[in-house]
Amino acid sequence: MGRGEESNRGRLAAALPGFGHINRYWDRERDQAMAKILPGEYYVTTGDELIGTVLGSCVSACVRDRLFGIGGMNHFMLPMNREDGGGWGGRELISSATRYGNYAMEHMINDILKHGAVRSNLEVKLFGGARIIAGMSDVGQRNIEFVRDYLRVENLNLVAEDLGGIYPRKIVYEPRTGKVQLKRLHSPNNDRIVKRETRYSETLGKDDVAGDIELFTD
Repeated sequence: MGRGEESNRGRLAAALPGFGHINRYWDRERDQAMAKILPGEYYVTTGDELIGTVLGSCVSACVRDRLFGIGGMNHFMLPMNREDGGGWGGRELISSATRYGNYAMEHMINDILKHGAVRSNLEVKLFGGARIIAGMSDVGQRNIEFVRDYLRVENLNLVAEDLGGIYPRKIVYEPRTGKVQLKRLHSPNNDRIVKRETRYSETLGKDDVAGDIELFTD
């Protein structure tokens, strides 16, 4: 590790308790701390830092207190079989993936509130849910239906979304301001994203609007 990298790492404030396992680094391009989350992770911050991820059929909910700037982002995959009566809001949650979606939303929101946010101040932005795996059921669409249903039942304020389509997305979220940078990944070489989400989906199976969005180009 060079002196410059050591110096940049030294600029990172400590993560909140429970988030020390998240990959964090100093983004030299943006001159700001960045937390990079993977499928199945979420991150909450009270400070001036960014949260980034890359989404295929998974969905990320970006949630923050619009007055205090406390917020976080998750990254989850939760296919639902509505034909079998599964769903949100008192109905049976029929798959481990759906239960995981419940965990991802509930625990992140609870952590945001625990660190000083007020529920009535919360605003939500949603991203992802692309159909990137040819020949498979539309996991992304089921994710979209789930999270929209969740927000409706929980009476949470959706202020922006970029959902569906056929392209993966790279997003960077700043909870302090609510700004999102979004890039649609049009490269045909997205095999790594497909393989990662396929492995993640298989693991789960074994376990029983417009808004302030800035497009960026790199």
